[in-house]
Amino acid sequence: MIEKLTLQHSCRTTVAAVVSLMVARLLGLPEAYWAAVTSLVVMQSTLGASVNVSARRFIGTVLGGTIGAQLTVWFGPNLLAFGAGIFLLGVVCLLAARANPRLPEYLERSTYRFGSIALAVVMLVARSQSAWLVALHRIIEISLGILVSLLVTLIWPERSGQTKADSR
Repeated sequence: MIEKLTLQHSCRTTVAAVVSLMVARLLGLPEAYWAAVTSLVVMQSTLGASVNVSARRFIGTVLGGTIGAQLTVWFGPNLLAFGAGIFLLGVVCLLAARANPRLPEYLERSTYRFGSIALAVVMLVARSQSAWLVALHRIIEISLGILVSLLVTLIWPERSGQTKADSR
């Protein structure tokens, strides 16, 4: 039974990643692979956990992309600005979590981790486009991967409650 569940999970993950990549390419997004990567992250969870990881990834990407874009506009790809941005993002995530104690699980270290990745991509990868356009593309690509993954999870839910002990 475990093998069947693993194969089913592999199929669901494949569908989400491929559909995310196809849609991102159809939309002409410059780094469409981020949609597929996001699907791979989101699909590793059950629906309830997928919603949580999706919220963390989305919030982190928006915060990291925004901070990274603004710092790049002000300072360019500067090492000190990058370091300050990573620290500032951590402070923002902490303050946001404290400002809304009902949702602290959405604004914790995993949000900071996803935000740090977005900030680094926006600030450190050399591009000819504006930092704000790069940040916007990243947010759209990540959001697309999240949306497709959640739809796949809703349409084709993973069987829950099945463990190795259950299959013996």
